[in-house]
Amino acid sequence: MPDLTATVVAAGPATAPATGAPLKTSKFKVPGEGNSAGISVVTVITLLALWALITNMGWVKPLFLPSPQAVFQQFYEYLIGTANDKPLWQHFLASMFRVFSAFFLACVTAIPIGIGMGMSRVMRGIFDPPLEFYRPLPPLAYLPLIIIWFGIDEMPKVLLIFLSCFAPLALAARSGMRSASQEQINAAYSMGASYWQVIRHVILPSALPDILIGMRIAIGFGWTTLVAAEMVAANVGLGQMVLNASNFLRTDIVIMGIVVIGVVAYMFDLLMRWVERALVPWKGRM
Repeated sequence: MPDLTATVVAAGPATAPATGAPLKTSKFKVPGEGNSAGISVVTVITLLALWALITNMGWVKPLFLPSPQAVFQQFYEYLIGTANDKPLWQHFLASMFRVFSAFFLACVTAIPIGIGMGMSRVMRGIFDPPLEFYRPLPPLAYLPLIIIWFGIDEMPKVLLIFLSCFAPLALAARSGMRSASQEQINAAYSMGASYWQVIRHVILPSALPDILIGMRIAIGFGWTTLVAAEMVAANVGLGQMVLNASNFLRTDIVIMGIVVIGVVAYMFDLLMRWVERALVPWKGRM
């Protein structure tokens, strides 16, 4: 019978992994592992190439789908102020003011209310019914009522976007307050922490990832509601620019406005992802 100890010792140095290299125990990777930036760039380039091919070959009429060149031309004219409309920066700043004013107001009100709902049955009993009632309603459903109550100035526009941001933020904060495990809470109590210290040092840090996700969802809802908000007697704004162009069948301006709104929303989402990585680097690693 061969000497197994000698065999293992002899084979050990030849099969040992290099110093610092991760030990591979399986050929399967972690689901979702790897950077997808290159794939995303290829996808965008492919979609732009298909768009240019379809429109330049005349397979679709420009009324339904203008070419990328026509859309870029409109973007350039709006950018330098030669279009038969207000310059793009005026539309952009008006929409940014409305969206981010509403988003800021939603953050400073919805997050504390959501935290209160997660920690108090009284707060949950007060705010849960109205939140769950209006959350599924589309903004256009209560837009006429907002106009009747608050007129047609800036307030109804900001209020409409605020309401679209409020519910996801409050519900995300409420859900996050349940993220801390009972073992973590009991461990803090066993080391002499008070009730408010447990909330500050255990529960709130555990809730932060959910709150940040709620902020990302809320700003997405805010941009989605922008066009509806700027239907209220607006004379400037990206949504108003799109609506006005659609009345004259200017599909190139409509698509240009949609692209600008989408790019701005995506850039803010990237910013929120960076903030999330900076504030909660432990997320997904525990």
